[in-house]
Amino acid sequence: MSLVQRVLSAVGLEKRSTLGVNGWPIPLSASAVTPASAQGVSAVYACVQAIAETTASLPLILFKRTGDDRERASDHPLYRVLHDMANPEQTALEFREYMQACVLLRGNAFARIVRGYDGQVRELWPLNPDTVQVRRTPSGLVYEHTQEGVLTRLLAHEVLHLRHRLGDDGVLGVSPITAARGVVELALSEQEHGKNTFTNGAKLLGVLKFPGKLKPEQRQAIAASWASQYAGGANAGRTAVLDEGVDFQALSMSLEDAQWIEARKFSVIEVCRLFRVPPVIVQSMEEANYSNSVELARQFITLSLRRHLVAWEQAIAKQLLTEAGRRSYFAEHQVEGLLRGDSANRAAFYSSGIASGWMLKSEARKLENLPAIEGIDDAPPTQISNPIGAPLPYPSKQ
Repeated sequence: MSLVQRVLSAVGLEKRSTLGVNGWPIPLSASAVTPASAQGVSAVYACVQAIAETTASLPLILFKRTGDDRERASDHPLYRVLHDMANPEQTALEFREYMQACVLLRGNAFARIVRGYDGQVRELWPLNPDTVQVRRTPSGLVYEHTQEGVLTRLLAHEVLHLRHRLGDDGVLGVSPITAARGVVELALSEQEHGKNTFTNGAKLLGVLKFPGKLKPEQRQAIAASWASQYAGGANAGRTAVLDEGVDFQALSMSLEDAQWIEARKFSVIEVCRLFRVPPVIVQSMEEANYSNSVELARQFITLSLRRHLVAWEQAIAKQLLTEAGRRSYFAEHQVEGLLRGDSANRAAFYSSGIASGWMLKSEARKLENLPAIEGIDDAPPTQISNPIGAPLPYPSKQ
């Protein structure tokens, strides 16, 4: 090792060789999976967007308990923050979508809480999770946020902290791509393999055989010359001209031989498992049909979104409401619109509820976003002698 290499190695700037086996150049690529690189996999991006967009677009309502009933607390300052504007620069949807994406990609989401003179929350400002350090102190958790070289320390009651799955330290959450990094790495490798294969002419070229022994610099020069003349989609199908006894041995392996297509499909399923998203939600329709697509969409609400919705509601109660406020107020997502079936099933559901007496006609119209009709609940039920499509009784032999 030369003196320069020793100095570079000592300060952590060691220069690594770009030559592989027998002196041939090798590509350099980062092996670590980051949130940015993980989103380069379409299945990861689609799963994150499906959860983040749906969670953010659902109405998040602050309710006030009134005995055994409840009513919207539209006069509470927190109602506007959760439903309309999180801060002067971001709508509630934009804020919640970013926070939910941070939870899925990084395992944690942080937002600075701004309170008014009365102690009520007036604004929520998202913080980049990469710039936040959480420390446990005898007096509680401390959040250290660094922005443009300025360090700001925030106490636990000044930060809204959402976690995906609590880690072993009991403080930070663990994201799916961190817990199963190999799945995303494999998907990235398959994607890179396909890209390079098509870039190099959609097929593996082969091996060059030389009669004599070459020096490392000769191998590198020949490899660069060969790549410039015959690699790439524009050079696919060109005829190589060889001399000096050089022999070219073609390799016949194709993408089908390597089962690349099937591996790509399986990677989508693997990523969906990480985020607990039905594949049909991210447009993987191989196993979908008309009968099970509706049920899979409902499973997305009940099995995939429920955990995230409850996490939001409990974090709001814990960190945005006071002890006295939690006894009177609570936040809840309105998911009825996502769970609605087709018109025929809804009509049967309303008819059953009205006939059984546990639903009023006015309530059914309200759920359908129809205007109210005065006195509709006092009107007698409409008798239908023969519904459309109902078969007549089969005549007996008598």
